[in-house]
Amino acid sequence: MVEACVILDIGGVLEITPETGWLGRWEERLGMPPGAVDERMHDVWRGGSLGHIGEREVRDQLSARLGIDSAHADAFMEDFWHEYVGTANEELIDYVRGLRGSCRLGILSNSFVGARERETELYGFDELVERILYSHEIGVAKPDPRAFEAACAALDARPEDCLFIDDLTENVRAAQAAGLKAHLFEGNAGAFRCIAAHLDGAPSSAG
Repeated sequence: MVEACVILDIGGVLEITPETGWLGRWEERLGMPPGAVDERMHDVWRGGSLGHIGEREVRDQLSARLGIDSAHADAFMEDFWHEYVGTANEELIDYVRGLRGSCRLGILSNSFVGARERETELYGFDELVERILYSHEIGVAKPDPRAFEAACAALDARPEDCLFIDDLTENVRAAQAAGLKAHLFEGNAGAFRCIAAHLDGAPSSAG
């Protein structure tokens, strides 16, 4: 029996994550021009998103590259995580919770080392879906087609039976290229309609 599958992104979908301006404030505080922190930390951010380095090393690199002590590095990361986890999209989470038992459910998220622990504690995503695939745990990030292949394999689902929901156009297009149905998240109402159509076997709209 073919079973429909719904795979969701986290940031900007299951979490509401508006920009807080925290990084700009740190750059002002440290006397750095806009973009300087990301320029200095680019490979560290990349390593953390793919699981190549741990949280301790991230903090050590912050101290070394930005010239701040460990206490300020911890404060920097607190601001990082505050924006990262945002707030729960309760309406969508409740809707997805109501789907359990009627389809396969998964999460595919570009992430950062430490995300699973924080999001599990705050939002209990591990109890919402069957499998969560974080980029820092699987070693590949969207829009890499291997990320979508890993999600389908983890849920034992064929790509054509999966609907993927993400708030970034490039990830939606990559999912479609990998054979999944995909929807560009622009609000809960549209996502509800798309999921319902998918579960009814109708063509799912793409962003």
